[in-house]
Amino acid sequence: MAKTLPELRTQIDALDLELLTLLNRRAALAHEVGEIKRMDGSAVFRPDRETQVIGKLQDNNTGPLKQPSVAIIWREIMSACRSLEAPQRVAYLGPAGTFSEQAAIQFFGGSMARVLCVSIDEVFRATAAGSAEFGVVPIENSSEGVISRSLDLMLNSPLHIIGETSFLVRHNLLRLTPLLTDIEVVYAHPQALAQCQDWLTTHLPNAERRAAASNAEGARLAATDLAWAAIASERAGSEFGLHVVSHAIQDDAFNRTRFAVVCLPQTMSAPLATGKDCVSLIVSVPNKPGAVHDLLVPLKKHGVSMTRFESRPARSGQWEYYFYIDLQGHPSQAHVAAALEELRGLCAFYKVLGTYPIGE
Repeated sequence: MAKTLPELRTQIDALDLELLTLLNRRAALAHEVGEIKRMDGSAVFRPDRETQVIGKLQDNNTGPLKQPSVAIIWREIMSACRSLEAPQRVAYLGPAGTFSEQAAIQFFGGSMARVLCVSIDEVFRATAAGSAEFGVVPIENSSEGVISRSLDLMLNSPLHIIGETSFLVRHNLLRLTPLLTDIEVVYAHPQALAQCQDWLTTHLPNAERRAAASNAEGARLAATDLAWAAIASERAGSEFGLHVVSHAIQDDAFNRTRFAVVCLPQTMSAPLATGKDCVSLIVSVPNKPGAVHDLLVPLKKHGVSMTRFESRPARSGQWEYYFYIDLQGHPSQAHVAAALEELRGLCAFYKVLGTYPIGE
């Protein structure tokens, strides 16, 4: 005989109380771990350890919960437990409702202490100065390529990458009224405007496109004038009381953005190997024939896979370039260490940006 709705609700209420008891027991154990870490001076936040914990839970998940949901739930549990010691201060591009905020929550959980910044430059400054322990910055978009400003800042920054996260980006047209008519101006970050240019040309050919410091800032501006609209997340729309006039207006249906998590080395050293890791580098080579080709030889020789290769002008006036490279693996692996050592000998400039677990 099927259970009635009141019976099912009674069972759910009982399970919720059991879950609360178990979560508090877990929090108490996490607090003890925090005390031990404080005594021996080790880091409270270990992204490699958390990645392994979530991966193990997903491997053992046999119920109806989907794997991404398992990751989200346990990320929040671990974030809440960490906050009992001290929530991580995380800097990212504000105001509230940006995709950078979504990335920070996805990586650290909602119990972090938010440090909202007006620009990517300010995220780097706040993190390097210690106003924040960690920074979250966009570094690559699947349709528009690298975020040049982030890469340029990494060249001379003392910060290193300790993690990454990425997700599908859904751009929405937002405004104070639910109508697509009489829109004179559309605000958004330049990257978002570029990612939605075909849709804007088709549906709003006469609307002026204005760049904003962030999509959420564009949403804030759109909330001040009935004739203005913004391209931003639904979260930003809720934050500023805007209607979603049109959903998912990005030109690429699979538009994805990758974010790097950065900090000072004294805040956290490079995470230990997890088996799914990445090494990010910036290098330059002498300006001679075959120099770029020579960079690839140590990688092939030692069987190291390169997953990204980007060039940026060195701004020396001599047509010289820096190359941003991502490699699969961890320096603790012999073949990776050998490739890096040989690669370093070929470079006029060589800097490891970070070693970290590959993001979800």
